[in-house]
Amino acid sequence: MSKARSVVRGFATVHAVAIFGQPVFAGRYLTGDYAMLAVHRFGADLVFAIGLAQLAPTALLWWRGGPRWPFWASLLLVAGETAQYFAGLAGALDLHVPLGVALVTLAVVVLIGIWR
Repeated sequence: MSKARSVVRGFATVHAVAIFGQPVFAGRYLTGDYAMLAVHRFGADLVFAIGLAQLAPTALLWWRGGPRWPFWASLLLVAGETAQYFAGLAGALDLHVPLGVALVTLAVVVLIGIWR
């Protein structure tokens, strides 16, 4: 189980780092660096792909007798990231911004929890 936990820790760490970049890229875009919108869009794809990939090791960890919560928290992150992605495409900033804050917070909670 320790190998599976290490893999989950790696994914959670990379996921948190990637999701932390998103508000930075958005902020740069909002300050007039319009090329950062493409970086923000690429970051959204990357964060979502990492989230999807994170589901596999969390499911394996659960299957091997580990805790269930990392899988369910990762699934919640992916669901939120899906909503976040479409809210961003639709320009619904009234949903996109607070949901982004919630997702960053959840990613940090998962990161701290899995490293405990």
